[in-house]
Amino acid sequence: IVGLSALLTTPMPVMRTVISALEEFGVRETVKVMVGGAPLTDEYAREIGADAYASDAALASERARELVSAV
Repeated sequence: IVGLSALLTTPMPVMRTVISALEEFGVRETVKVMVGGAPLTDEYAREIGADAYASDAALASERARELVSAV
């Protein structure tokens, strides 16, 4: 699992870049990407191709378990 977090909107486009880089290097299918942080939404996570979104650390832990158990 790659976890990406942003506290401001300025680094959010880099999340899409990271996901694109994983695709470019041919490892995207073997890596789950989870995003979160104050300015993010579930909609944005889907838009950039993330596998999961979590609004806080407790939910991130749940989502990580779900991602791992789905493999």
